[in-house]
Amino acid sequence: MESAHRKPIVVVGSINMDLVTRAPQIPVPGQTILGIDFTTTPGGKGANQAVGVARLGYPVYMVGMVGEDVFGQALLDNLNAAGVITDAVSRTPGPSGVASIVVAPGGHNIIVVVSGANHKVTPEYVDRHESLIRSAGMVLCQLELPMVTLSHTFSICAKANVPVMLDPGPASPLSEKVWSQAAWFTPNEVETDFFLERKLEPEMAARELLDRGLKGVALKRGSEGVYVAVAGGKAAWVRPFPVEAIDTVGAGDCFNAAFAVALMEGHDRWTAAHFASAAASVSVTRRGAQASMPTRAEVDELLAQYR
Repeated sequence: MESAHRKPIVVVGSINMDLVTRAPQIPVPGQTILGIDFTTTPGGKGANQAVGVARLGYPVYMVGMVGEDVFGQALLDNLNAAGVITDAVSRTPGPSGVASIVVAPGGHNIIVVVSGANHKVTPEYVDRHESLIRSAGMVLCQLELPMVTLSHTFSICAKANVPVMLDPGPASPLSEKVWSQAAWFTPNEVETDFFLERKLEPEMAARELLDRGLKGVALKRGSEGVYVAVAGGKAAWVRPFPVEAIDTVGAGDCFNAAFAVALMEGHDRWTAAHFASAAASVSVTRRGAQASMPTRAEVDELLAQYR
């Protein structure tokens, strides 16, 4: 058992293999283009965040599933190699989750996710790991698992007073329970527009989201930075660092991982968001999702450069 000040972060989420094509542009419907290159790299929003936490030297457990296909063992091995504790990751018959990603110059991308084994992470499976979840200092969730599983996880966390950080991607309708129980809600611009059903400036968007019962929001706005606001408290921009982005895949997951780590280490929300912005800024300077997650030393180095 971790000491009180080092309660682990537990990620209840997806584990995918990313099938990444680099292309000169994002194709439009009906268009065929020639790609530049193709790679397979471990991904999944949940696994990305778990690896991001582990790379920063904080204890993290993953709750999820991989398939018994060619990708399953590779995904499990990669989590272990990164330092993620995988006692709550199981292999199941059938395919692992996959994400087909096209990345254009400048880091812009489109992603299609096929759930595979992630769809088998049911409330009953989560119940098998309830004691682990209840022991967490914070739980990280995303929307690549079944919605009923997400809602059940939130209920366990609420009863145990464990805060949940929700990365609401890919955007899907949420229950009232989720709105009222999330400690942090971290959408990107497209996801924010989905939940509000229109486009608003970040300041107004944050207010409307908080009015739904959320405790805190961090609106991820790419090169603009992150707009952080809490219910009944201060709101402000946290600006990014001036780096040259070559691949934004996994940058939002990197932010969530680093934000959670900094909050768990006792930093205030502004210091935590600044640290997370630095981590995400490092991640966009190299390719891949999990492969781009920085170490603590790399984040500290960037912070020192711009102190």
